[in-house]
Amino acid sequence: MSKVVIQADDVFKKYGSRNAIQHLNVSIPEFSVTAILGPNGAGKSTFMRMITGMVKPSAGNLTVLDQTPAWEVNRSIAYLPDRARWYGNHRVGQAIEWATNLHPGFNAERAWELMKSFGLDAATPVEGMSRGQEARLMLALCLARDVPLLVLDEPFSGIDMISREKIIAALIDSFSERQQTVLISTHEIAETESLFDHAVFFQEGTAVLSGDVERLRAERGSMQNIYRQLYG
Repeated sequence: MSKVVIQADDVFKKYGSRNAIQHLNVSIPEFSVTAILGPNGAGKSTFMRMITGMVKPSAGNLTVLDQTPAWEVNRSIAYLPDRARWYGNHRVGQAIEWATNLHPGFNAERAWELMKSFGLDAATPVEGMSRGQEARLMLALCLARDVPLLVLDEPFSGIDMISREKIIAALIDSFSERQQTVLISTHEIAETESLFDHAVFFQEGTAVLSGDVERLRAERGSMQNIYRQLYG
């Protein structure tokens, strides 16, 4: 039986009178590539922010890497929030220098390899990048970290098909090379389904379905079909 890296037991998160997360029970197995799926407003981003310790549960119990999420645990997590903008006044080379100094487990050599494969030059200014270029830069900086847990919130949102293809190819290469647990929230299910071996479907702040992807496919069909069944 796989070790559990993230465990949520009856977790709630309230914003005023609204429950963003409610009765959430989730187990994420170690070294899985887990899809976090659901419509907008289902609680996916709140769940990811709770994992990183940026948001604290209002009730229930959440453990990440066998600890309560906090600054110490966050050093073992590479987190890419939706539409991240971290290095607006830098060039690509400077962004790598900053990441080398700031982020635990950052592998500059790996970052340069990813930048090259993504078609990003050291002298390229971050300011003025296209959405696709910016997404590739932010993702490369996350993938270059040798940490146990990688959390990516909508890394494909609003970018062109060519950029998505390059990102997915980089993800496949990265996952095959290193043992990491990976969470990816995405609406691009058709293009990314082959990445995943575990999935959690969110609705109204709770997990309505989760499990091994092969088992879910055998029982219900493709991830796209399951998505349509749950939310169509």
